[in-house]
Amino acid sequence: MSRFSLLVMPLGYAVLLIWQEWHFRERLASPPLPVWAPTAVPVHIPLDATAVASVLGLTQGTSLLASAEPLTLQASFVLSNGLSRALLADAQGSRIYQMGERLPGGSVLRRVEANQVVLWNKGREERLALQPSAASFLRRFESPGDTQSSAVSTRYLRPVSGLSE
Repeated sequence: MSRFSLLVMPLGYAVLLIWQEWHFRERLASPPLPVWAPTAVPVHIPLDATAVASVLGLTQGTSLLASAEPLTLQASFVLSNGLSRALLADAQGSRIYQMGERLPGGSVLRRVEANQVVLWNKGREERLALQPSAASFLRRFESPGDTQSSAVSTRYLRPVSGLSE
């Protein structure tokens, strides 16, 4: 068996080398594979900065138009975690709205700030300001004793006779 393996191993290795040489020569004789030209790289058009800012909810610092919605901002609740809400009133009554919620007139509540809310209506931002109340919240308390104390009493205030210092 050992003589047989000594004869078969070199013979098998020779067959393998002949087969590899035959495949190599066939590849050289066949036409080369077509080389693909790289496709033209598309030119990157920069994004419109105003469109991106509008999508992200940023403004250019221009003053917003007053809203034509028949709504009144009665209160705004601004929280740091983003769950800000606004109390809006219309002809049917008052209701609390959250950011992103659709309003009765068809606009969307976009931002809630301390003294105004920003609505998104027909592709533009509109401002709805907080209406100041007619009556002041803090009133001066006047007691009947205040009117009498305004008159100067001469009982305890007498001019000192003598030299002044």
